[in-house]
Amino acid sequence: QMLLVESGGGLVQAGGSLRLSCRAPRTITSVFNPLTMAWYRQAPGGQRDLVASISSRFSTSYADSVKGRFTISRDNSRKTVYLQMNNLRPEDTAVYYCNSIPVQDSSWGQGTQVTVPS
Repeated sequence: QMLLVESGGGLVQAGGSLRLSCRAPRTITSVFNPLTMAWYRQAPGGQRDLVASISSRFSTSYADSVKGRFTISRDNSRKTVYLQMNNLRPEDTAVYYCNSIPVQDSSWGQGTQVTVPS
C-alpha cells in the first residue's frame, strides 16, 4: 500500500491556474521511481476519470479535455508528482486524486478539491 497525499487545490476563477502536488512520503524511491503515476478526477455525481499520466521515463499522456492546458511532471528525488493546470474552466471542477497505473486500490488518498465557478 502506497500512502499518497494530494494538495494544492482551491477556488479559482475561470482562466486561472493551480498547481497540484502528490507526495508518496512512505514509499522508497526504488519503489516509486519505476511507477507510472497519474492524476485522476471525479466531478460531483460522476466517475473517476484519468486526466494525465507520466511514466518512469517521463513520457506523458493527457485526456483530450485537458490537452494544451494541463502539464504533468514528477520529481523522483521528492517522490512527488505535479499537475500544473492553466486556463481552468468550470468543467474542471472536481476532486483530484493521484495514483499509479495500474491503480493501487488501497492507495487512494483524500484528494484535493478544485472549484472553478461558472
